[in-house]
Amino acid sequence: MLDELLQSPAYVMACQQYDRVADFLDIGQSERVRTKMPKRAFIVSVPTRMDDGHTEMFTGYRVQHHLSVGPTKGGLRYHPDVTLGEVAALAMWMSWKCSLSGLPYGGAKGGITCDPRKMSRGELERMTRRFTQEMIPFIGPHVDVMAPDLGTNEQVMAWMMDTYSMHEGNPVPQIVTGKPLSLGGSAGRREATGRGVAYLVNRVLDHLNMKSEGTRVVVQGFGNVGSIAAQQLYRFGAKIIGVSDFSGGIHNPNGLNVNKLIDYAAQHGTLEGSQEDGDRVTNEQLLQLECDVLVPAALERQITEKNVGKIRCRILAEAANGPTTIEADNVLRQRDDIFLIPDVLCNAGGVIVSYFEWVQDLQSFFWTEAEVNDKLYRQLEAAYQQVLQMARKNKLYMRDAALALGISRIALAKQVRGLFP
Repeated sequence: MLDELLQSPAYVMACQQYDRVADFLDIGQSERVRTKMPKRAFIVSVPTRMDDGHTEMFTGYRVQHHLSVGPTKGGLRYHPDVTLGEVAALAMWMSWKCSLSGLPYGGAKGGITCDPRKMSRGELERMTRRFTQEMIPFIGPHVDVMAPDLGTNEQVMAWMMDTYSMHEGNPVPQIVTGKPLSLGGSAGRREATGRGVAYLVNRVLDHLNMKSEGTRVVVQGFGNVGSIAAQQLYRFGAKIIGVSDFSGGIHNPNGLNVNKLIDYAAQHGTLEGSQEDGDRVTNEQLLQLECDVLVPAALERQITEKNVGKIRCRILAEAANGPTTIEADNVLRQRDDIFLIPDVLCNAGGVIVSYFEWVQDLQSFFWTEAEVNDKLYRQLEAAYQQVLQMARKNKLYMRDAALALGISRIALAKQVRGLFP
């Protein structure tokens, strides 16, 4: 019954990825069912008083994939297209990502079906606090820890922390990560995912004997992850020739001024109307630009069987979760000209530094940004080397190698713990 409720293109895609790797790992049927299916899935009503006085009923979701090695961990997104199936797929990917990175977490994900761009600050706060109140029986620092995702930010996490802390009667900063520094957030957390993407792109450039300087980069999605990744690569000497957000994109083969675009997007909430020199392109056209590095950093399922044959890059760095469909993946497996950095590795920087924030909050001892970044790069390097070795040793596609490492560790943990009762 639960499996039927979770059905969505993203969930089907995640299950297909899992089944392929589970076959390779020869996971038994009993462990396979327990490793794939989420432990808990919640749907809650979120009645919210709007500014004009009427009450709007939003729908909120939270999926906790597994709690075999520690609490679940994952973001909360506000978006018009959020569904239970999408959230379940994202929770599965987060499980494999945490396992691959060596973090003591299971994966989770949550969301509210809404359009945050059309809501006032007061409406967002009231909706966030009500959702948090509805989730209090099912979350906690050692049960489920939320973080920002698409459409949410540090302020949303501050409201969640305050709501939970008021219920507990004392401050509980470790209930969420991605908080403001003034409330126990970690230095470097906001930039962590984008920094991780840039770090791994540079490591793969080294692996392919390519230089960072002058490397042509295209970034689809200019939110927190995409903009920081572009900025970091820009600082390393790369030429950012194309960027986009929901309003469309800009292409200039001579390179764009990333810092100006970041300032403009921060001021206007979109790239639309930017005076940066370049041709206006659609998101679909942007994915087909000739470049050295393509960074899909928007929503899932952007690279499909219809456009995968038109992609012209040397490195595909999946900064978004699940940006490549199964059909497109089958084509990429046959293309030796494209080196894939799979999503569960490429965008792991965010959850790694979220883990650092959680640890710092638990012990009330905080690190400098330099210390955080050093630990981040060490953890990413270890995961990258393990995936590379796994792929070489078993002649695996990079995605299969990454998933095999993550899934096998979860399956082993469940097998060792056994089935209660």
